[in-house]
Amino acid sequence: MVATDDYAERLRLPWWLWLCGLAVAVLLALELWMGAGGLRAWVPFVVLIPLAVLGLWRAGRIRVAVEDGELTVDDAHIPLSFVTDAVPVDAAGKRELLGVGSHELAFVVQRPWVSGAVQVVIDDPADPTPYWLVSSRDPVKLAAAITARSAVNAPHPR
Repeated sequence: MVATDDYAERLRLPWWLWLCGLAVAVLLALELWMGAGGLRAWVPFVVLIPLAVLGLWRAGRIRVAVEDGELTVDDAHIPLSFVTDAVPVDAAGKRELLGVGSHELAFVVQRPWVSGAVQVVIDDPADPTPYWLVSSRDPVKLAAAITARSAVNAPHPR
C-alpha cells in the first residue's frame, strides 16, 4: 500500500509583518539620514532597506513537507519510520510545549505568527531527541499526513 497524499506548506510572513519590518528599516534610515550630507545621506537607505527585505524573506522561507517517506522542516529531515506519533497542537498547547512543558533536547521550529503546531514524537535509538515541535498553519492535516505515511513505512530495525 502506497500513500499518495503528500503534504507541503511554506511558513511565509503575513503582509502586515512585511509592512512593519520595512517601516522600521525606513524609520531607522531616516534617523541616520537626518542632518547628514554627502555619502551619509543615502547610504542608510541603500544598506538598511535591502537588509530588512533579506531578513524578512529568510524569516518566511521555512518549508514543511511530508514526502518520499520523510518529514522535512527547512534543512532538517527524518525518515517517517522513526516517527511514532504526530499530535496537532493549538496555540495554548504550543505555548505550553515552548514553556514549562518543554524538553531541553526537543527540536523546535516555531514561528510566532503561526498559531498552530504539530508535536512529532520520535523513537530513534541513535538520536536523543524526544520530539519535534513544528509550526503549521494546518496542524490537523500535517499530523494526518505524518501518521498516514509513517503507518505505511515499515518499522525501523532495532
